[in-house]
Amino acid sequence: MAAPKKAAASAPQDKTNGGSPPEFTREQELKALRDMLLIRRFEEKAGQLYGMGAIGGFCHLYIGQEAVVVGMQMALKEGDQVITGYRDHGHMLATGMDANGVMAELTGRRGGYSKGKGGSMHMFSKEKHFYGGHGIVGAQVSLGTGLAFANNYRGNGNVSVTYFGDGAANQGQVYESFNMAELWKLPVIYVIENNRYAMGTAVSRASAQQDFSKRGASFNIPGLQVDGMDVRAVKAAGDEAAAWCRAGKGPMILEMQTYRYRGHSMSDPAKYRTREEVEKVRHDQDPIEQVRNRLLTAKVSEADLKAIDAEVRDIVNASADFAQHDPEPDAAELWTDVYR
Repeated sequence: MAAPKKAAASAPQDKTNGGSPPEFTREQELKALRDMLLIRRFEEKAGQLYGMGAIGGFCHLYIGQEAVVVGMQMALKEGDQVITGYRDHGHMLATGMDANGVMAELTGRRGGYSKGKGGSMHMFSKEKHFYGGHGIVGAQVSLGTGLAFANNYRGNGNVSVTYFGDGAANQGQVYESFNMAELWKLPVIYVIENNRYAMGTAVSRASAQQDFSKRGASFNIPGLQVDGMDVRAVKAAGDEAAAWCRAGKGPMILEMQTYRYRGHSMSDPAKYRTREEVEKVRHDQDPIEQVRNRLLTAKVSEADLKAIDAEVRDIVNASADFAQHDPEPDAAELWTDVYR
């Protein structure tokens, strides 16, 4: 007698047109506010230091996209890994990496996470399970899939959260990774941070399929579209995706519909969009202001919210001071950590 067939696992439903996201507790709202403010103030300070010449090379700011990584971190557990591209400072801070070490790396100092030799795009923390910061577009996707393969092999129940943007979503290595991840049912969440413009070309001009949650359809990978400007929606989607992966059902794609307020990098004047468009998103959808307004409605005082911002500014100012006074690496460091 033939064994009965197992029922197919039900795929998650697209949440784009669904109802309101689950409400946060007061504690969750306060944590989300603080974590997003830390990223916002840090990036603002990094922009200032870049303008002063204290930071060289490339520098890609995360201002506007804070809800994505903060919401995802709220859905993860200890041991889960994070890997991303070059717009990475927010991811570092959200995983708990120290602001002093991140800022010192930006200014090329000894106290930086890569000893001052990696700069903005190349920082790692094994302790916080953060695996970079990668300058090659889309390269982190295959690496993040490899992290998931290791988790699957070890049976540790951990999930790899692999971030990339709408521009990187058109890379061939992304689809090779999708195919392998679904074949082997690897526990990887592919988070596509769709900020609409990649390096400067609108999604409508660069992508034949603009619904990025469907990018895994030919590999049978389920996907969700998520309001990436609402930290509650992000966490809810992250919870669902993490549960899917931990249950051994394979990968999932989360398209985070978000927006960056600054140019692609500090050298980008962003003339491909209007100032009115940017200001409208800031006014209507800013992720930090959404949380702030909910807290005020919940009778948290303006003074308490200002105190959180003041605490965050103190941390960021201290990191900038540290990063400008910490010694530069010794010349001998040129010969360390080099593959020969």
